[in-house]
Amino acid sequence: MLLLGAADLRALVPMADAIAAVREAFVALSAGGAAVPVRAAVTLPDSDAVFLAMPGALAARGGGAAALGAKLVSVVPANAAVGRPVVDALMVIFDPGSGQPVAVIEGASLTSLRTGAASGLATDLLALPEASIVALFGAGVQARTQLEAICTVRAVTQVRVVARSRERAEAFAAWAREQWWIRGATVVAATDPETAVRGAEVVVTATTSATPVFPGRAVAPGTHVNAVGAFQPHTREVDADLVARAAVFVDSREAAHAEAGDLLMAAGEGRFRFEDVRAEIGEVAAGRAGRRSREEITLFKSVGHAVQDLAVAALAARRAAARERGVRVTLD
Repeated sequence: MLLLGAADLRALVPMADAIAAVREAFVALSAGGAAVPVRAAVTLPDSDAVFLAMPGALAARGGGAAALGAKLVSVVPANAAVGRPVVDALMVIFDPGSGQPVAVIEGASLTSLRTGAASGLATDLLALPEASIVALFGAGVQARTQLEAICTVRAVTQVRVVARSRERAEAFAAWAREQWWIRGATVVAATDPETAVRGAEVVVTATTSATPVFPGRAVAPGTHVNAVGAFQPHTREVDADLVARAAVFVDSREAAHAEAGDLLMAAGEGRFRFEDVRAEIGEVAAGRAGRRSREEITLFKSVGHAVQDLAVAALAARRAAARERGVRVTLD
């Protein structure tokens, strides 16, 4: 069995490859080619921390199983205040035929990579081709891969970063300017959420906020929004005004109906109906749905899905075995 750390994962699966893997996984999910229950969530006593279990199997195109595994995740929002990662996780990949474990992968970086890849895919499929101005809410590890993924699929010229403090936004902007994939784009710390959104062509929310982080009325026609931070029924990053104005796409209808607080609360306020979800992103990738006009606002609401983890982790495990990367251990 192989042990793969964060550095192994990023060396084995660059963002463009992660986007391609997630595309195939979402197409399979929407076509019935995955066995994935809605994840189990346990809220820790006297805390807003959550523990998640995400098992699943992903079918191969020609039949049989392509990937089998499970991810265990802890989400501790209080960690941000003391400089620790909010998300920690482990992913275990099993051989689909024998059931034997073949790899254990550091899961926080996997979560960040596959979440970024999903937004990259949605942006590629739904944002206007010339979209180049990004408003990014969040300055943590998730925000990093969100921005990298968008820069992978669009020629970004300006990034406006909004964070809990000016200092965090400035630090993120300084980090982003040093990344090869930013390709000379201007990256600035924004102080006002509404101003950051006005004129942006892609908006991303990757925060731990339980309440909307910008007014939906500020979003211009033609904008694409990736809302990825909220994953519980009682939390949301975008308001009902935006949900009501947008063509809504999800990673999974089942998962969104169970966990997407952005949509659930808008529905509770009479501003949205789940039957109005236009499509799963896998259906868009398969060419069965998509943007209908340049003026539409498109909203990709993702709560995160195990097929993303399975696809990216299985690819990493295969490449690690072929390239003799990682630490090999025996369980005897």
